[in-house]
Amino acid sequence: MNISEIFIRRPVMTTLVMLAILLFGIISYQLLPVSDLPNVDFPTILVTASLPGASPETMASSVATPLERQFSTIAGLDSMTSISSIGSTQVTLQFTLDRNIDAAAQDVQTAISRAARLLPPDMPTPPSFQKVNPADQPILYLALSSPTLPLSSVNEYADTIIAQRISMISGVAQVQVFGFQKYAVRIQLDPKSLTSRGIGIDEVASAVERGNVNLPTGTLYGPKKAYTVQATGQLTEAAAYRPLIVSYRNGSPVRLHELGRVIDSVENDKVASWHNKDRAIILAIQRQPGTNTIEVVDSIKGLLPTFHAQIPASVNLGIIYDRSVSIRESVNDVKFTLFLAVCLVVMVIFLFLRNLSATVIPSMALPMSIIGTFSVMYLLGYSVDNFSLT
Repeated sequence: MNISEIFIRRPVMTTLVMLAILLFGIISYQLLPVSDLPNVDFPTILVTASLPGASPETMASSVATPLERQFSTIAGLDSMTSISSIGSTQVTLQFTLDRNIDAAAQDVQTAISRAARLLPPDMPTPPSFQKVNPADQPILYLALSSPTLPLSSVNEYADTIIAQRISMISGVAQVQVFGFQKYAVRIQLDPKSLTSRGIGIDEVASAVERGNVNLPTGTLYGPKKAYTVQATGQLTEAAAYRPLIVSYRNGSPVRLHELGRVIDSVENDKVASWHNKDRAIILAIQRQPGTNTIEVVDSIKGLLPTFHAQIPASVNLGIIYDRSVSIRESVNDVKFTLFLAVCLVVMVIFLFLRNLSATVIPSMALPMSIIGTFSVMYLLGYSVDNFSLT
């Protein structure tokens, strides 16, 4: 007795087995992730550190070297590269495939803490890291623009509402903001006015700092209540800065607007981005290594209706690039090719056998074997991609 004889003698059992294979295959196919290629991303972490004004040589010797010495002790580290520029250093850590990226991130944080005492003390912020491969391209680009609101207001919605919420989605590594236009007050001093009054730039800076405070100053205790006293002198617009008194000359106050221009502007007016010939704020979203592009994009798209409800109607939010579209189209093209190949095989069998009943058996066996394979792919953690379908 062989295996095929068992199924021939027990047709009811054979039918039930085939139905079970068909059912589990269809369910597994719906659960399989879709991707363009098999997922072989190396766990990669990008560490960034900044020291404004430092030369690339200083960044390499004072910042990159202490960090690299600590990173070299992390288990599973496959390669380490660093790039130092004016005021900035980036260290890319690539781990072996069997290394869990979350565990590696904890080791990187520990290494940064150990290297903190060896770094320059005047660094504005400690080094930070992100679970992202700098060589990967963003999977989604979002554009925000408005015909009526200033770009600084649009930047506020993009940075505080949309970018922060998207960063919380599982699988998102970072959200880059292009054309960053954060609001700031610019003070453009006139050297001639400063010279004629004998005032230095340091005096102006000190006066601005004194006139822009927001600090608790103490507590007043009463018999039944206690009051917290707070100095709410924080200035938020250019008009409030102009009457600040910088110094006194000949018994008269010298105000800030007498020394130059005080205007509403942005922190960096040397960067800009456009969408459809209009100034816009662009959000570039990168995924974490080892995550599925389509799943991450679908999660982000699910939040778009919420974003539209939270931002004003005058702010336009749209998708300008979606990498999942090309992935879906390529996989659908392979699916159609596979279906066409099955149809051609069945047609060739029929042309050779010239018998409809004899053609039905191989015609059922071929798609059943393909559908049953989806269950095995799901158990092994495979994805539906151009390689697995071919």
